[in-house]
Amino acid sequence: MEQEHFLHKIDNEQTAQLPAIEFRGEIRIIDREELVEEACRDLAASPIIGFDTETRPSFKAGVSYRVSLLQLSTKSRCYLFRLNKIALSKPILRLLENPLLPKIGADVAGDLRSLRALRHFRDGGFIDLQTIASEWGIEEKSLRKLSAIVLGRRVSKAQRLSNWEGSTLTDKQQLYAATDAWVCIRIYEKLLHTPKIK
Repeated sequence: MEQEHFLHKIDNEQTAQLPAIEFRGEIRIIDREELVEEACRDLAASPIIGFDTETRPSFKAGVSYRVSLLQLSTKSRCYLFRLNKIALSKPILRLLENPLLPKIGADVAGDLRSLRALRHFRDGGFIDLQTIASEWGIEEKSLRKLSAIVLGRRVSKAQRLSNWEGSTLTDKQQLYAATDAWVCIRIYEKLLHTPKIK
């Protein structure tokens, strides 16, 4: 029996008590141009993709960085495109522009703005969990809270402020980045299997 409805809100303490959720699939780092085409082919064959980006944090007023990482995940494999090392090239743009390929994220508009600062494109097929959650009566917006309410699991935010432009990404960064994209698919599918609020 599917649950009838979700909590409207959840506080930080309740969220912190929940078991963590993390991506258990394969993580592939795309940091050379010759790896892009095959990664994009695999992603294009998936029925649904989880989407997120990471940007190196700035701790100084007036200093900001360009988006460093684009995460695109299927249910079993997540690709981390290191945009500080490779271009936002045509094969990637074809995925981002494809209106028939659902791409699920949270705060999609902000992520797309960052990507468009690198190269202009017309996005298609994006679904923003922050926008649709209210149809199920959920008032929270952050990915962490959405995961807590919908999945009953906590997404760790420990790596969020780490350096996404380091020469290599640590295992913890890779897992964090992959989880953020992949969990969007999990949340979306659970929402679709739960009746909306009348």
